[in-house]
Amino acid sequence: MAEDISGKGDPLRSLLLLWGKTEPGKRGPKSKVELKALVAAAVEIADKEGIEAVSTRRVAEAVGISAMSFYTHIPDKAVLIDLMLDAIAAGPVDAPMPVFDPARWRDNITLVATAYRDFYLQHPWALQVSTHRPVLGPNTLRAYEAILIAVDGLGLSEVEMDMTVTLITNYVFGAVRDVARANMVKRQTGLSDDEWWYAIAPFLETIDFSPYPTAARVGPVVGELYGLGDPDLAFTFGLERLLDGIAALVEARA
Repeated sequence: MAEDISGKGDPLRSLLLLWGKTEPGKRGPKSKVELKALVAAAVEIADKEGIEAVSTRRVAEAVGISAMSFYTHIPDKAVLIDLMLDAIAAGPVDAPMPVFDPARWRDNITLVATAYRDFYLQHPWALQVSTHRPVLGPNTLRAYEAILIAVDGLGLSEVEMDMTVTLITNYVFGAVRDVARANMVKRQTGLSDDEWWYAIAPFLETIDFSPYPTAARVGPVVGELYGLGDPDLAFTFGLERLLDGIAALVEARA
């Protein structure tokens, strides 16, 4: 299956639609369906069934128009994906821009990172979409502004601020992907992680682990504590280590 990629469609057409602008020289009859209704329908389908379930025909049917009528609003699925990503980027509609105290920067980054993680858990299909080229819509820029504010006032240069944001978002992306994968595996196999361990436990007891002494020592302790892994514990541990690294940079700049 081909990977869905943001920025794959006509970039100018995407930007015009993202910002609610009309192509020069183009004017047509007013449609009974608004663009945001199409995008909202696509997001709902993706949230429930995954990005692979989203098609121009499915979205058109969801809002009660023909597949051909869909193309009078959005040229193709590639542009639709750009619109979907931007629609969900800023979180709840009309949410106020956060106000951060630079003195509490660790709390600020923790808040932003946790919100970013919750975003992916709510819209796991976004993990499947390659976003090498940014979707420069109003909601995406608002989200970027919000996370930049969390690292502003720390004495970092503009480049260091942007790189710190990239560090945070890349960490969250990797951490939450494991959670989304675990949910997908449970859904597809019908087995929880605990049930899977119980199923294979008798065979594991027949294995000679002496060639792997470190694994034999660590594995049982970890398994007793949280099986295949407690995603909340792992996320918090990784984020704390990340914050420690940022703290070293902040102290060096101070």
